[in-house]
Parts: sequence; C-alpha cells; structure tokens
Amino acid sequence: MPSLNDSKHEEASEASWEACRGAVSGALKWGVGMALLSGLGYYMSPVYRSLTFQFKVYIQMSGMVLGSMIEADARLRAFEERIKMERRRAKQRAYWEAFERTYGKDDDE
Repeated sequence: MPSLNDSKHEEASEASWEACRGAVSGALKWGVGMALLSGLGYYMSPVYRSLTFQFKVYIQMSGMVLGSMIEADARLRAFEERIKMERRRAKQRAYWEAFERTYGKDDDE
C-alpha cells in the first residue's frame, strides 16, 4: 500500500534531479562565458596575464559555481511552481467532479 510519504519522496527525488540538471547547464553556460571573458582579459589586460595559472583556474571555477547555483535555483523554483499548479488543477478537478456527482452535469453539454 503506497503511503503519503512515498509520494513526497518521489517529488523530492524529482526536485533534486531538476536542480541537478539546472546546475550542470548553468555551469556549462557560465563556464563558456567565463572562458570568453578570460580570453578577453588575456588579450587586453597585462594584469590578467600576470596572474598565476592557479588563480585563473579559481576565477573560472568561481564563475561556473555561481552559474550552477543560479540556474539550479531557477529550475527548482520553476519546478515548485509547476507542482503547485498541478496540485491546484487536481484540487479543482476533484471539486468539480464532486459538484457534478451531487448536482448532475449541465444540460448544455
């Protein structure tokens, strides 16, 4: 017999996978952006050229981590909104089904 806890676990699992997909796509997008900016910095700035390789890697990774956090949060918020709308639709559907059982269907249909 499925319990209420099982559905919550399934929802939490879906939410975590959605956040994970968001983190990966955000890291990729922001990683490409940071690579372009570092190329521009290398071309234009003698200060950037004088930085150590380790610090350049740190700057690149910082951008990727920031991007992954932003995108994961955005995807998680969209997921929460979608779940909220699905629950609202199911609640309204149940309300109208109960209404139709009690009072019958409209004659126009």
